[in-house]
Amino acid sequence: MSEERFGEFVLVRRHETGHVAELVLDRPKAMNAVSTEMARSIAGACTALGEDRDVRAVVLASTHERAFCVGADLKERNSFSDADLLRQRPVTRGAYTGVLELPVPTVAAVHGFALGGGFELALACDVIVADRTAVVGLPEVSVGVIPGGGGTQLLPRRVGAARAAELIFSARRVEAVEARELGLVDQLVEDGRDREEALALAGRIAGNSPVGLRAAKRALRLGQGLDLRAGLEVEDAAWRTTAFSGDRAEGVAAFNERRKPQWPGE
Repeated sequence: MSEERFGEFVLVRRHETGHVAELVLDRPKAMNAVSTEMARSIAGACTALGEDRDVRAVVLASTHERAFCVGADLKERNSFSDADLLRQRPVTRGAYTGVLELPVPTVAAVHGFALGGGFELALACDVIVADRTAVVGLPEVSVGVIPGGGGTQLLPRRVGAARAAELIFSARRVEAVEARELGLVDQLVEDGRDREEALALAGRIAGNSPVGLRAAKRALRLGQGLDLRAGLEVEDAAWRTTAFSGDRAEGVAAFNERRKPQWPGE
């Protein structure tokens, strides 16, 4: 496994086998609160991962024992002028959109607190695996703002408009079992196993065609919110990018020869 650090607070681990990478939040002294510097590093790591054609799946994880990420660094913001906050906005948006726009499937490994921007980072992933210590929520209205990392758009796409409204307006924290029941997380695992299970899922995903994975994710994301006819056109365009690819030819050949595919990735 190789490691590459982006700034002081973000680590990328590339596993030697399986085409899986981890984007690791590593600001333990602040429970991974997202400062300006950390946001810039997350965005930079996402750019690097998105350009790495060897990566087929990404796990978003944390080094902190009791938190995935507690959201924006409010201590930093306490010293901000209005001009400072305005200057910071595109930097923080870059972190959240960086995760959201990763072209490969993403799995969040959540334990402990995932609040505000921390939960929004998880929501930006395709699948959320959480252990039983997880506590999630979007409490932004309790400090005078709104979810600004995609929460008002991503949460209703998961749980519906009314449920999202209740959670955002009440600013309440939701513990792991209820979070799974409400669909705020996708898989609930035993304490301390979130990263292990997320990596296992990412490994299964990464065994599939890299061309197919990127095209399927593109169709899923671009089709959201469209009417059925428009969504099917998005799907057809994505299908066409796979139908005449080397991966498609290899996949069909491997099926007929009863062997494991050796994906060319093109």
